[in-house]
Amino acid sequence: MKKLILSFLGLGIALHSIAQDNLVKSLDANKSDSAKKFKFTSIIDLEDSPVKNQGSSGTCWSYSGNSFLESEMMKGGKELVDISEIYTARCAYIERAKNYVRMHGNIGWGDGAELHDVVTIYKKYGAVPYEVYTGLNYGTSKNKFGEMQAALEGMLKGIVENRNGKLTKNWLPAFTAALDTYLGKVPETFTWKGKEYTPLSFAEQVVGLKPEKYIELSSFTYAPYYEATMLMVPDNWSLQSVYNVPLNDLTSIVDNALQSGYTVAWATDVSEKGFSWKNGVAIVPEKEFEDMEADELKKIFDGPQKEKNITPEVREDAFDNYTTTDDHGMHIVGLAKDQNDKEILYGEK
Repeated sequence: MKKLILSFLGLGIALHSIAQDNLVKSLDANKSDSAKKFKFTSIIDLEDSPVKNQGSSGTCWSYSGNSFLESEMMKGGKELVDISEIYTARCAYIERAKNYVRMHGNIGWGDGAELHDVVTIYKKYGAVPYEVYTGLNYGTSKNKFGEMQAALEGMLKGIVENRNGKLTKNWLPAFTAALDTYLGKVPETFTWKGKEYTPLSFAEQVVGLKPEKYIELSSFTYAPYYEATMLMVPDNWSLQSVYNVPLNDLTSIVDNALQSGYTVAWATDVSEKGFSWKNGVAIVPEKEFEDMEADELKKIFDGPQKEKNITPEVREDAFDNYTTTDDHGMHIVGLAKDQNDKEILYGEK
């Protein structure tokens, strides 16, 4: 696996995880008193772009995935480009709408997607700079997609129900026009730094990344190892497969990527009780939350503690019983250790 890694992971790995804007260097500035008892030392700190605000939109996959591509640009010695995350998301909505209609509505609809969709969209639709396409075409300073998504879903449901009994070819142009209204039309050509591009030529000539060099990994016991398997999560609307590996291999691959200078895009769960935005850390405590006394719960983020041994079976059970879900895309940009010399991953929100 000498090339780059696009990885899918669950939170159920017995490592701390830090989600902070300026990584280990700024952890002490905004932490709670409990979290200040975690003392982190940076081991690997890879180059990454500034954190962006996804606003009120479920487009974390596009923000983290494009942040990953931006790090790839910098690693390759290219000038950093702020890639438009909403251009990527808009193109994914079009492809998702096609699948929704082909499946007669029997596939999920919404903002969510997977990290592989960033690479797939980049290959088919290219990329544009944020300054060319902000997606803010409806009077707000940041994403606010509630009304738009309700309108798009209602439109698609009406198309699928279609009382005419036969679909016309007009539904997709009509759907695209709705996207134009909310997000703005995509320019066929644009000028960037004095040169004219299309989204595809910009991706090829400026971003310059090769989609075929990326691989998506995960670890599930329900499928054979070292083979491609379907990623069985609701947001995998594009029905793509991942390469299934044993859990120990998965963590080793991530470590090797970081040690080799490559960042990692990952999908995780930030809704578990062990994930704390306030404290900027995520843990898997040794004891189940429902078995803890009140005083134990108060101390849950009170510095490093013993954590659960995550086996493949423990991780699989968490997915199967919905304790762990696929609900957030993140970007791992470094490795650190706490005061007990336990290694941790850290990255952007």
